[in-house]
Amino acid sequence: MTPPSTPPPPRPSAPPAPPHGPAASPAPASASRAGRAARALLRAVGRLTGPLASAPAPPARPSGPRPLWARLLPHVLALAATATLLPVTIVFLATEYRLPGTFAALLGTAQTAPLLFAAAHPLRVWRIVFPAGVLTALLLLGTPGVTEAGLPWPWPPMTIVGYLLLCLALSLRERRSVLIAVWVATALAGLALAVPAPGTDLAPTLVMVSVSAAVLFLGGSIQERSEAQRRLAEQETISEAERARRTVLEERARIARELHDVVAHHMSVITVQADSAPYRINGLPEEAHREFSAIAGTARQSLSEMRRLLGVLRSEESGGERAPQPGLEDLDTLVESAVRAGIEVRLTRTGQPSRLPQAIGLHAYRIVQEALANVVRHAPGSTARISVTGENGLLRLEVLNDRPEGPGAPLETSGTGHGLVGMRERARLAGGTLETGPVPGGGFKVAATLPLDPAPSGKDPAAT
Repeated sequence: MTPPSTPPPPRPSAPPAPPHGPAASPAPASASRAGRAARALLRAVGRLTGPLASAPAPPARPSGPRPLWARLLPHVLALAATATLLPVTIVFLATEYRLPGTFAALLGTAQTAPLLFAAAHPLRVWRIVFPAGVLTALLLLGTPGVTEAGLPWPWPPMTIVGYLLLCLALSLRERRSVLIAVWVATALAGLALAVPAPGTDLAPTLVMVSVSAAVLFLGGSIQERSEAQRRLAEQETISEAERARRTVLEERARIARELHDVVAHHMSVITVQADSAPYRINGLPEEAHREFSAIAGTARQSLSEMRRLLGVLRSEESGGERAPQPGLEDLDTLVESAVRAGIEVRLTRTGQPSRLPQAIGLHAYRIVQEALANVVRHAPGSTARISVTGENGLLRLEVLNDRPEGPGAPLETSGTGHGLVGMRERARLAGGTLETGPVPGGGFKVAATLPLDPAPSGKDPAAT
Protein backbone atom coordinates (compact mmCIF):
# COMPACT_ATOMS: atom_id res chain seq x y z
CA MET A 1 0.00 0.00 0.00
CA THR A 2 1.14 3.46 -0.84
CA PRO A 3 1.14 5.89 1.97
CA PRO A 4 -1.37 8.72 1.74
CA SER A 5 0.00 11.76 -0.02
CA THR A 6 0.64 14.78 2.06
CA PRO A 7 0.43 18.30 0.73
CA PRO A 8 3.79 19.88 0.00
CA PRO A 9 5.00 22.46 2.44
CA PRO A 10 4.37 26.08 1.38
CA ARG A 11 7.20 27.81 -0.38
CA PRO A 12 8.64 30.86 1.25
CA SER A 13 7.75 34.01 -0.60
CA ALA A 14 10.68 35.64 -2.39
CA PRO A 15 11.77 38.98 -1.03
CA PRO A 16 11.01 41.98 -3.29
CA ALA A 17 13.78 42.92 -5.66
CA PRO A 18 15.63 46.05 -4.73
CA PRO A 19 14.84 49.03 -6.90
CA HIS A 20 17.41 49.75 -9.55
CA GLY A 21 17.81 51.97 -12.60
CA PRO A 22 17.27 55.68 -12.98
CA ALA A 23 13.56 55.32 -13.79
CA ALA A 24 12.71 54.01 -10.30
CA SER A 25 14.53 56.74 -8.41
CA PRO A 26 11.65 59.21 -7.72
CA ALA A 27 10.10 58.78 -4.29
CA PRO A 28 6.42 57.79 -3.86
CA ALA A 29 5.67 61.21 -2.40
CA SER A 30 7.07 62.91 -5.51
CA ALA A 31 5.01 60.61 -7.76
CA SER A 32 1.84 61.42 -5.86
CA ARG A 33 2.54 65.16 -6.19
CA ALA A 34 3.04 64.75 -9.93
CA GLY A 35 -0.23 62.84 -10.26
CA ARG A 36 -2.15 65.47 -8.32
CA ALA A 37 -0.60 68.26 -10.39
CA ALA A 38 -1.43 66.47 -13.65
CA ARG A 39 -5.06 65.94 -12.59
CA ALA A 40 -5.42 69.59 -11.50
CA LEU A 41 -3.91 70.74 -14.79
CA LEU A 42 -6.30 68.63 -16.84
CA ARG A 43 -9.27 69.93 -14.87
CA ALA A 44 -8.15 73.54 -15.43
CA VAL A 45 -7.65 72.94 -19.15
CA GLY A 46 -11.09 71.36 -19.34
CA ARG A 47 -12.70 74.35 -17.67
CA LEU A 48 -10.92 76.75 -20.04
CA THR A 49 -11.44 74.86 -23.29
CA GLY A 50 -15.08 74.06 -22.53
CA PRO A 51 -16.34 77.63 -22.93
CA LEU A 52 -14.14 78.02 -26.00
CA ALA A 53 -15.72 74.99 -27.63
CA SER A 54 -19.25 76.22 -26.97
CA ALA A 55 -18.56 79.87 -27.82
CA PRO A 56 -20.17 81.09 -31.02
CA ALA A 57 -17.94 81.54 -34.00
CA PRO A 58 -16.74 85.07 -34.75
CA PRO A 59 -18.81 87.00 -37.28
CA ALA A 60 -17.94 86.12 -40.83
CA ARG A 61 -15.96 88.74 -42.62
CA PRO A 62 -17.22 89.80 -46.03
CA SER A 63 -15.30 88.06 -48.79
CA GLY A 64 -13.71 90.90 -50.66
CA PRO A 65 -11.86 90.62 -53.96
CA ARG A 66 -8.50 89.72 -52.41
CA PRO A 67 -5.71 88.66 -54.77
CA LEU A 68 -4.82 85.00 -55.06
CA TRP A 69 -1.42 85.37 -53.42
CA ALA A 70 -3.01 86.97 -50.34
CA ARG A 71 -5.38 84.02 -49.95
CA LEU A 72 -2.65 81.40 -50.42
CA LEU A 73 0.12 83.03 -48.36
CA PRO A 74 -1.15 81.93 -44.86
CA HIS A 75 -1.53 78.32 -46.02
CA VAL A 76 1.92 78.31 -47.64
CA LEU A 77 3.48 79.63 -44.42
CA ALA A 78 1.63 76.99 -42.39
CA LEU A 79 2.90 74.26 -44.72
CA ALA A 80 6.47 75.54 -44.46
CA ALA A 81 6.32 75.72 -40.66
CA THR A 82 4.89 72.19 -40.39
CA ALA A 83 7.44 70.71 -42.80
CA THR A 84 10.28 72.33 -40.83
CA LEU A 85 9.16 71.65 -37.27
CA LEU A 86 7.85 68.09 -37.65
CA PRO A 87 11.16 66.24 -38.27
CA VAL A 88 13.19 68.59 -36.07
CA THR A 89 10.85 68.11 -33.10
CA ILE A 90 10.83 64.30 -33.39
CA VAL A 91 14.62 64.10 -33.69
CA PHE A 92 15.14 66.58 -30.85
CA LEU A 93 12.88 64.64 -28.46
CA ALA A 94 14.49 61.33 -29.33
CA THR A 95 18.16 62.34 -29.30
CA GLU A 96 18.47 65.24 -26.88
CA TYR A 97 15.75 64.37 -24.35
CA ARG A 98 16.28 60.60 -24.82
CA LEU A 99 12.56 59.94 -25.12
CA PRO A 100 11.71 56.51 -26.60
CA GLY A 101 11.34 56.62 -30.37
CA THR A 102 7.64 55.72 -30.41
CA PHE A 103 6.69 58.40 -27.88
CA ALA A 104 8.93 60.95 -29.61
CA ALA A 105 7.25 60.29 -32.98
CA LEU A 106 3.72 60.40 -31.57
CA LEU A 107 4.18 63.49 -29.43
CA GLY A 108 6.23 65.36 -32.04
CA THR A 109 3.57 64.68 -34.66
CA ALA A 110 0.75 65.73 -32.32
CA GLN A 111 2.49 69.06 -31.59
CA THR A 112 3.48 70.00 -35.15
CA ALA A 113 1.29 68.22 -37.76
CA PRO A 114 -1.93 70.10 -36.81
CA LEU A 115 -0.14 73.40 -37.55
CA LEU A 116 -0.84 72.64 -41.22
CA PHE A 117 -4.46 73.73 -40.59
CA ALA A 118 -3.64 76.67 -38.29
CA ALA A 119 -4.43 79.28 -40.95
CA ALA A 120 -8.02 78.03 -41.38
CA HIS A 121 -8.94 76.58 -37.95
CA PRO A 122 -6.48 77.88 -35.34
CA LEU A 123 -8.70 77.22 -32.29
CA ARG A 124 -9.27 73.58 -33.22
CA VAL A 125 -5.55 73.16 -33.78
CA TRP A 126 -4.88 74.68 -30.34
CA ARG A 127 -7.15 72.09 -28.70
CA ILE A 128 -4.80 69.40 -30.07
CA VAL A 129 -1.40 71.07 -29.76
CA PHE A 130 -1.83 72.39 -26.21
CA PRO A 131 -2.77 69.05 -24.52
CA ALA A 132 -0.02 67.34 -26.54
CA GLY A 133 2.51 69.85 -25.21
CA VAL A 134 1.35 69.31 -21.62
CA LEU A 135 1.53 65.53 -22.02
CA THR A 136 5.02 65.84 -23.49
CA ALA A 137 6.15 67.90 -20.49
CA LEU A 138 4.82 65.27 -18.06
CA LEU A 139 6.58 62.43 -19.92
CA LEU A 140 9.83 64.35 -20.11
CA LEU A 141 9.84 64.78 -16.31
CA GLY A 142 12.37 62.26 -15.05
CA THR A 143 14.04 61.51 -18.41
CA PRO A 144 17.85 61.68 -18.57
CA GLY A 145 17.69 64.69 -20.86
CA VAL A 146 16.01 66.75 -18.12
CA THR A 147 17.46 65.24 -14.96
CA GLU A 148 21.04 64.79 -16.15
CA ALA A 149 21.60 67.11 -19.13
CA GLY A 150 19.48 69.95 -17.71
CA LEU A 151 17.66 70.69 -20.97
CA PRO A 152 14.81 73.27 -20.98
CA TRP A 153 11.63 72.00 -19.37
CA PRO A 154 8.54 71.93 -19.47
CA TRP A 155 8.63 73.48 -22.98
CA PRO A 156 11.30 72.26 -25.40
CA PRO A 157 12.58 74.90 -27.85
CA MET A 158 10.72 73.44 -30.85
CA THR A 159 7.49 73.36 -28.84
CA ILE A 160 7.89 77.05 -27.99
CA VAL A 161 8.44 77.98 -31.66
CA GLY A 162 5.40 76.03 -32.89
CA TYR A 163 3.18 77.28 -30.09
CA LEU A 164 4.08 80.92 -30.75
CA LEU A 165 3.25 80.49 -34.45
CA LEU A 166 -0.11 79.02 -33.41
CA CYS A 167 -0.70 81.98 -31.08
CA LEU A 168 -0.07 84.33 -34.00
CA ALA A 169 -2.69 82.52 -36.10
CA LEU A 170 -5.13 82.63 -33.18
CA SER A 171 -4.65 86.35 -32.61
CA LEU A 172 -5.42 87.18 -36.26
CA ARG A 173 -8.73 85.28 -36.36
CA GLU A 174 -10.29 84.92 -32.89
CA ARG A 175 -12.00 87.31 -30.48
CA ARG A 176 -10.28 88.99 -27.56
CA SER A 177 -12.02 86.77 -24.98
CA VAL A 178 -10.68 83.65 -26.71
CA LEU A 179 -7.15 85.08 -26.75
CA ILE A 180 -7.32 85.87 -23.04
CA ALA A 181 -8.54 82.32 -22.26
CA VAL A 182 -5.71 80.81 -24.32
CA TRP A 183 -3.09 82.88 -22.51
CA VAL A 184 -4.56 82.04 -19.09
CA ALA A 185 -4.46 78.32 -19.96
CA THR A 186 -0.81 78.68 -21.02
CA ALA A 187 0.14 80.46 -17.78
CA LEU A 188 -1.74 77.97 -15.58
CA ALA A 189 -0.11 75.04 -17.39
CA GLY A 190 3.37 76.47 -16.76
CA LEU A 191 2.65 77.05 -13.06
CA ALA A 192 1.04 73.63 -12.57
CA LEU A 193 3.90 71.80 -14.26
CA ALA A 194 6.41 73.54 -11.98
CA VAL A 195 4.83 71.92 -8.89
CA PRO A 196 6.20 68.33 -9.30
CA ALA A 197 9.69 69.62 -10.24
CA PRO A 198 10.55 72.47 -7.87
CA GLY A 199 14.24 72.43 -8.78
CA THR A 200 13.86 72.98 -12.51
CA ASP A 201 14.66 76.19 -14.37
CA LEU A 202 11.62 78.47 -14.82
CA ALA A 203 13.13 80.36 -17.75
CA PRO A 204 11.28 78.36 -20.46
CA THR A 205 7.99 78.91 -18.63
CA LEU A 206 8.60 82.66 -18.34
CA VAL A 207 9.58 82.85 -22.01
CA MET A 208 6.48 80.95 -23.09
CA VAL A 209 4.10 83.04 -20.93
CA SER A 210 5.59 86.45 -21.74
CA VAL A 211 6.23 85.97 -25.46
CA SER A 212 2.84 84.33 -26.04
CA ALA A 213 1.19 87.29 -24.30
CA ALA A 214 3.07 89.71 -26.55
CA VAL A 215 2.17 87.76 -29.71
CA LEU A 216 -1.51 87.47 -28.75
CA PHE A 217 -1.71 91.16 -27.88
CA LEU A 218 0.05 92.32 -31.04
CA GLY A 219 -1.97 90.09 -33.36
CA GLY A 220 -5.22 90.99 -31.61
CA SER A 221 -4.44 94.68 -31.99
CA ILE A 222 -3.75 94.25 -35.71
CA GLN A 223 -7.00 92.31 -36.15
CA GLU A 224 -9.07 94.92 -34.28
CA ARG A 225 -7.49 97.77 -36.26
CA SER A 226 -8.20 96.08 -39.60
CA GLU A 227 -11.75 95.32 -38.48
CA ALA A 228 -12.28 98.95 -37.48
CA GLN A 229 -10.95 100.13 -40.86
CA ARG A 230 -13.25 97.70 -42.67
CA ARG A 231 -16.29 98.88 -40.74
CA LEU A 232 -15.32 102.50 -41.35
CA ALA A 233 -15.06 101.84 -45.09
CA GLU A 234 -18.48 100.14 -45.04
CA GLN A 235 -19.96 103.06 -43.15
CA GLU A 236 -18.49 105.54 -45.61
CA THR A 237 -19.95 103.54 -48.50
CA ILE A 238 -23.36 103.48 -46.84
CA SER A 239 -23.15 107.19 -46.06
CA GLU A 240 -22.21 108.01 -49.65
CA ALA A 241 -25.15 105.97 -50.96
CA GLU A 242 -27.51 107.64 -48.50
CA ARG A 243 -26.14 111.07 -49.47
CA ALA A 244 -26.72 110.37 -53.16
CA ARG A 245 -30.21 109.06 -52.47
CA ARG A 246 -31.04 112.10 -50.32
CA THR A 247 -29.75 114.41 -53.06
CA VAL A 248 -32.02 112.78 -55.62
CA LEU A 249 -35.03 113.01 -53.31
CA GLU A 250 -34.35 116.67 -52.52
CA GLU A 251 -33.99 117.49 -56.19
CA ARG A 252 -37.22 115.67 -57.02
CA ALA A 253 -39.02 117.60 -54.29
CA ARG A 254 -37.65 120.88 -55.68
CA ILE A 255 -38.73 119.91 -59.20
CA ALA A 256 -42.19 119.00 -57.92
CA ARG A 257 -42.53 122.37 -56.19
CA GLU A 258 -41.54 124.21 -59.36
CA LEU A 259 -43.84 122.15 -61.57
CA HIS A 260 -46.67 122.85 -59.14
CA ASP A 261 -46.46 126.53 -59.96
CA VAL A 262 -46.45 125.75 -63.68
CA VAL A 263 -49.47 123.44 -63.49
CA ALA A 264 -51.27 125.71 -61.01
CA HIS A 265 -51.05 128.57 -63.49
CA HIS A 266 -52.77 126.55 -66.21
CA MET A 267 -55.40 125.19 -63.81
CA SER A 268 -56.15 128.70 -62.59
CA VAL A 269 -56.62 129.86 -66.19
CA ILE A 270 -59.04 126.98 -66.78
CA THR A 271 -61.01 127.90 -63.66
CA VAL A 272 -61.26 131.57 -64.62
CA GLN A 273 -62.29 130.78 -68.19
CA ALA A 274 -64.92 128.28 -67.08
CA ASP A 275 -66.38 130.69 -64.51
CA SER A 276 -66.46 133.66 -66.91
CA ALA A 277 -67.74 131.80 -69.98
CA PRO A 278 -71.49 132.27 -69.18
CA TYR A 279 -70.91 136.03 -68.87
CA ARG A 280 -68.74 136.39 -71.97
CA ILE A 281 -70.89 134.26 -74.28
CA ASN A 282 -74.55 135.21 -74.71
CA GLY A 283 -77.34 132.75 -75.32
CA LEU A 284 -75.74 129.69 -73.75
CA PRO A 285 -78.22 126.91 -72.94
CA GLU A 286 -78.70 125.69 -69.36
CA GLU A 287 -76.73 122.48 -70.08
CA ALA A 288 -73.71 124.58 -71.13
CA HIS A 289 -73.97 126.62 -67.92
CA ARG A 290 -73.93 123.42 -65.87
CA GLU A 291 -71.01 122.02 -67.92
CA PHE A 292 -68.87 125.13 -67.42
CA SER A 293 -69.72 125.11 -63.72
CA ALA A 294 -68.65 121.44 -63.45
CA ILE A 295 -65.37 122.22 -65.26
CA ALA A 296 -64.64 125.10 -62.85
CA GLY A 297 -65.45 122.93 -59.82
CA THR A 298 -63.21 120.11 -61.04
CA ALA A 299 -60.36 122.57 -61.65
CA ARG A 300 -60.71 124.03 -58.15
CA GLN A 301 -60.75 120.55 -56.62
CA SER A 302 -57.64 119.59 -58.58
CA LEU A 303 -55.85 122.70 -57.33
CA SER A 304 -56.79 121.89 -53.74
CA GLU A 305 -55.59 118.28 -54.04
CA MET A 306 -52.34 119.39 -55.66
CA ARG A 307 -51.64 121.92 -52.90
CA ARG A 308 -52.41 119.29 -50.26
CA LEU A 309 -49.98 116.82 -51.83
CA LEU A 310 -47.36 119.51 -52.27
CA GLY A 311 -47.46 120.20 -48.53
CA VAL A 312 -45.81 116.80 -48.01
CA LEU A 313 -42.89 117.79 -50.23
CA ARG A 314 -42.32 121.22 -48.71
CA SER A 315 -40.16 121.49 -45.64
CA GLU A 316 -41.21 123.50 -42.63
CA GLU A 317 -38.76 126.27 -43.50
CA SER A 318 -39.65 126.62 -47.20
CA GLY A 319 -42.67 128.61 -48.18
CA GLY A 320 -44.61 128.71 -51.39
CA GLU A 321 -43.10 130.03 -54.59
CA ARG A 322 -44.72 133.37 -55.45
CA ALA A 323 -42.50 134.46 -58.36
CA PRO A 324 -43.22 133.15 -61.89
CA GLN A 325 -41.02 130.22 -62.88
CA PRO A 326 -38.33 131.12 -65.45
CA GLY A 327 -37.93 129.72 -68.95
CA LEU A 328 -35.62 129.92 -71.95
CA GLU A 329 -36.74 133.51 -72.61
CA ASP A 330 -34.92 134.46 -69.39
CA LEU A 331 -31.52 133.16 -70.53
CA ASP A 332 -30.34 136.69 -71.36
CA THR A 333 -30.74 137.72 -67.72
CA LEU A 334 -28.88 134.57 -66.67
CA VAL A 335 -26.04 135.38 -69.06
CA GLU A 336 -25.73 138.91 -67.67
CA SER A 337 -25.40 137.62 -64.10
CA ALA A 338 -22.69 135.15 -65.21
CA VAL A 339 -20.76 137.96 -66.94
CA ARG A 340 -20.89 140.01 -63.76
CA ALA A 341 -19.42 136.97 -61.93
CA GLY A 342 -16.29 137.19 -64.09
CA ILE A 343 -16.76 134.77 -67.01
CA GLU A 344 -17.32 135.49 -70.68
CA VAL A 345 -20.53 133.95 -72.02
CA ARG A 346 -21.65 133.56 -75.64
CA LEU A 347 -25.28 132.56 -76.27
CA THR A 348 -26.42 131.06 -79.59
CA ARG A 349 -30.04 130.20 -80.44
CA THR A 350 -30.88 128.09 -83.50
CA GLY A 351 -34.39 126.99 -84.42
CA GLN A 352 -35.80 127.59 -80.95
CA PRO A 353 -39.60 127.09 -81.11
CA SER A 354 -41.72 130.13 -80.42
CA ARG A 355 -44.12 128.23 -78.14
CA LEU A 356 -42.35 125.90 -75.71
CA PRO A 357 -44.03 123.77 -73.03
CA GLN A 358 -43.56 125.60 -69.78
CA ALA A 359 -42.25 122.53 -67.95
CA ILE A 360 -39.62 121.87 -70.64
CA GLY A 361 -38.61 125.54 -70.59
CA LEU A 362 -38.21 125.40 -66.81
CA HIS A 363 -36.06 122.26 -66.98
CA ALA A 364 -33.88 123.75 -69.73
CA TYR A 365 -33.39 127.00 -67.81
CA ARG A 366 -32.38 125.15 -64.62
CA ILE A 367 -29.89 122.95 -66.47
CA VAL A 368 -28.20 125.96 -68.07
CA GLN A 369 -28.27 127.81 -64.74
CA GLU A 370 -26.53 124.96 -62.88
CA ALA A 371 -23.96 124.50 -65.67
CA LEU A 372 -23.04 128.21 -65.56
CA ALA A 373 -22.86 128.08 -61.76
CA ASN A 374 -20.34 125.22 -62.04
CA VAL A 375 -18.26 127.28 -64.48
CA VAL A 376 -18.21 130.21 -62.05
CA ARG A 377 -17.18 127.96 -59.15
CA HIS A 378 -14.62 125.72 -60.80
CA ALA A 379 -13.30 127.70 -63.81
CA PRO A 380 -13.37 131.44 -63.07
CA GLY A 381 -12.04 133.59 -65.90
CA SER A 382 -12.92 131.06 -68.61
CA THR A 383 -15.21 131.46 -71.63
CA ALA A 384 -18.55 129.63 -71.72
CA ARG A 385 -20.54 128.94 -74.87
CA ILE A 386 -24.27 128.24 -74.63
CA SER A 387 -26.04 126.68 -77.59
CA VAL A 388 -29.83 126.26 -77.76
CA THR A 389 -31.12 124.30 -80.77
CA GLY A 390 -34.62 123.07 -81.60
CA GLU A 391 -35.09 120.50 -84.35
CA ASN A 392 -37.07 117.34 -85.05
CA GLY A 393 -39.18 117.73 -81.93
CA LEU A 394 -36.11 117.91 -79.65
CA LEU A 395 -34.53 120.74 -77.71
CA ARG A 396 -30.75 120.48 -77.50
CA LEU A 397 -28.77 122.42 -74.92
CA GLU A 398 -24.99 122.62 -74.71
CA VAL A 399 -22.85 124.55 -72.22
CA LEU A 400 -19.12 124.31 -73.01
CA ASN A 401 -16.33 126.11 -71.20
CA ASP A 402 -12.64 126.14 -72.01
CA ARG A 403 -9.64 126.12 -69.71
CA PRO A 404 -9.27 129.41 -67.81
CA GLU A 405 -6.25 131.44 -68.92
CA GLY A 406 -6.06 133.82 -65.96
CA PRO A 407 -4.15 133.20 -62.73
CA GLY A 408 -7.32 133.05 -60.62
CA ALA A 409 -7.77 129.98 -58.46
CA PRO A 410 -11.05 128.04 -58.51
CA LEU A 411 -13.53 128.92 -55.78
CA GLU A 412 -14.04 125.19 -55.10
CA THR A 413 -11.47 122.46 -55.77
CA SER A 414 -13.88 119.57 -55.16
CA GLY A 415 -17.66 119.63 -55.40
CA THR A 416 -20.36 117.50 -53.84
CA GLY A 417 -21.81 116.42 -57.19
CA HIS A 418 -25.29 117.63 -56.25
CA GLY A 419 -25.46 119.93 -59.29
CA LEU A 420 -24.79 117.10 -61.73
CA VAL A 421 -27.31 114.91 -59.92
CA GLY A 422 -29.94 117.65 -60.17
CA MET A 423 -29.33 118.24 -63.89
CA ARG A 424 -29.43 114.53 -64.63
CA GLU A 425 -32.65 114.11 -62.64
CA ARG A 426 -34.33 116.99 -64.48
CA ALA A 427 -33.37 115.55 -67.86
CA ARG A 428 -34.61 112.10 -66.86
CA LEU A 429 -37.96 113.34 -65.55
CA ALA A 430 -38.46 115.32 -68.77
CA GLY A 431 -37.84 112.17 -70.82
CA GLY A 432 -34.47 113.34 -72.13
CA THR A 433 -30.78 112.61 -71.66
CA LEU A 434 -27.79 114.42 -70.19
CA GLU A 435 -24.10 114.03 -71.03
CA THR A 436 -21.34 115.58 -68.92
CA GLY A 437 -17.58 115.28 -68.88
CA PRO A 438 -14.25 116.93 -69.64
CA VAL A 439 -13.26 117.84 -73.19
CA PRO A 440 -9.83 117.54 -74.89
CA GLY A 441 -7.57 120.48 -74.20
CA GLY A 442 -9.22 121.32 -70.87
CA GLY A 443 -12.67 122.51 -69.99
CA PHE A 444 -16.00 120.84 -69.34
CA LYS A 445 -19.12 120.08 -71.36
CA VAL A 446 -22.79 119.73 -70.38
CA ALA A 447 -25.14 118.57 -73.16
CA ALA A 448 -28.85 117.89 -72.65
CA THR A 449 -31.52 116.67 -75.07
CA LEU A 450 -35.15 117.26 -74.06
CA PRO A 451 -38.23 116.22 -76.05
CA LEU A 452 -40.61 119.07 -76.89
CA ASP A 453 -43.50 116.64 -76.32
CA PRO A 454 -42.75 115.22 -72.83
CA ALA A 455 -43.74 111.71 -71.84
CA PRO A 456 -47.28 111.46 -70.46
CA SER A 457 -47.82 111.11 -66.73
CA GLY A 458 -47.22 107.61 -65.43
CA LYS A 459 -44.87 106.60 -68.26
CA ASP A 460 -41.27 105.86 -67.47
CA PRO A 461 -39.19 108.59 -69.16
CA ALA A 462 -36.21 106.24 -69.37
CA ALA A 463 -38.17 104.01 -71.75
CA THR A 464 -38.87 106.88 -74.17
